[in-house]
Order: sequence, then C-alpha cells, then structure tokens
Amino acid sequence: MRFQNGDRLHFVDKVGRHYALTLKAGEIFQHSGDKIAHDDLIGKEDGSLVTLSLGKRMLALRPTMGDYVLKMPRGAQVIYPKDLAMITVWADIYPGARVFEAGTGSGALTMALLRAVGERGHVVTYEAREDFARTAVRNVERYLGPLSTLTLRRRDVYEGLAYDDTAQPFDRLVLDLPEPWRVVPHAVGALRSGGLYLSFVPTIPQVMQTVDALERAEAFGLIQTFETLLRTWNIQGRSVRPDHRMVAHSGFITVARKVEPGLWRRAGAASDQENLHHASSDDRADRMDDDEQLSAS
Repeated sequence: MRFQNGDRLHFVDKVGRHYALTLKAGEIFQHSGDKIAHDDLIGKEDGSLVTLSLGKRMLALRPTMGDYVLKMPRGAQVIYPKDLAMITVWADIYPGARVFEAGTGSGALTMALLRAVGERGHVVTYEAREDFARTAVRNVERYLGPLSTLTLRRRDVYEGLAYDDTAQPFDRLVLDLPEPWRVVPHAVGALRSGGLYLSFVPTIPQVMQTVDALERAEAFGLIQTFETLLRTWNIQGRSVRPDHRMVAHSGFITVARKVEPGLWRRAGAASDQENLHHASSDDRADRMDDDEQLSAS
C-alpha cells in the first residue's frame, strides 16, 4: 500500500522511537537538523526505508491503531492499547453491535469500538466538553476517515440519554468517566436484556461505588473487576530477560451483564445466618458432585 497525500505516517528509528506526521504535498519534515520532503514520501510503499538529508535512516510506516493513539493529538488522557484490547473483548463488541459510549475524550476508545462494530454496527458517544469532542472527531477521521457508523453528541451523560438514542436498546454500554455509578440507573433502561455494561476507572474507591450501584440496580449479574499489566521481554540471542520498565496499572475494568433478577442477592442484603445456610448448602452440593465424579471414574 503506497502513501498518499493526507495519510498519517510514522517514522521509526533504529531504537524504535516513533515520529508522527501527516503527509502534505510541498511540506518538509525536519528532525534534529535532518529533513525530507513530504513529496519524496508520497508514493512510497508502507514499510519503506528512507534516508534523510544528513544520512539518518528511518522506516516509514502506516501506524497501527495502537501506535496512532499514543501519538495522536489529545485533550483528555487516552486509554492505553493494552486496555483497549481488553475492553473490546470483555465488552464483547461484535460486528453489527449497537454500542453506547460516554466519555469520548480524545477518541481512542471510540476508534476501537468503531473498528469492532464494523460497517453494520453503530456507536453513539457522548462528550460533555466541546474541545474534547472536536479533538476526538479530528482524531477519528484522520485515522478511519468519515464514518456513517458514528454519532457524537455534546451532552452530559449524567443527565440521562437523549430520547432519540433510547428508541432502540443498545447491545453494549461502555463508560470512561470519573463517576460511572451515576450512569447505572440510565444503563438499566438503555441496555437490552443480556446486554453488557463496562466501565473503566483508575481507582478502587471508584470501583467500589460502581459495583455497589450495579448491585443496587438489581438488573445486573456476573459482575467482575480486573486490571491488565503488560510486561515486554528483551530477547537477544541467549540473553533473555523481562524489560526493566512495564505498562503496569492504568485502570480497573468492571463488567456486568443485564439479566433478570433473582439468582443473586446484593452483598450485605442477606443475614449472616442466611449466608451461612447458603454456603453450607453449596458446600454439600459441591461435595456430592465430587463424590459422583469419583464414582464415575
């Protein structure tokens, strides 16, 4: 695939550092005294090795989405690629899904959702800040181009969803907000039965309030919270070791499924005696299952 005028391109040097630019005919890329004309890059193949004016050589690459989100202009902090990958899988974003997102920010998560829903799906995203919304639209269109599968509204989701957006229920609801628990009551009405809720927050107190709100709503089950830690390794011949730096804690992901109530009790709702009775019954059932499996073997 050859580079064209207007394409996003990353130069990568021999130690793996990325330098982003958007190709514009007639312009010059400059780096530490070295330079190269954009016209010399337009028409080259993705992955070409190019030489700058003073002899420095770099690869010219079309950025992956993970590369792009780390170098794109940002107003709000972006979600790291490691979390984008986990969110799209754990929220089960599939081709054709109708997805609601709140907290558009710089658009990194929005792009991941758009790529996952494909041409048959749709993403509705809310952003309260005008400057963030403008940045997000530019970032999305620069990487994915104009899309009919995206609806971005400048709206505070804490005040509720617009009527037009709730006329048809959503399959998935994904939140990157400071107070996602305030959206849980709206999520009950916005999600279809069996739909998935997911929120991303940086601290445990936020997780605790979110899980409490999900349990109090009595419309969600299978609630889980986890974080993802990414550690790369250095492999050079027989010298093998983990890298000294890693992308560790960045946030907690909480997922839940909208289900018919009745199977689970909210934590703290039952008396200690009831909890002891249920635990004893469960233990007896587990032991019976184990005995049956041993007998069968």
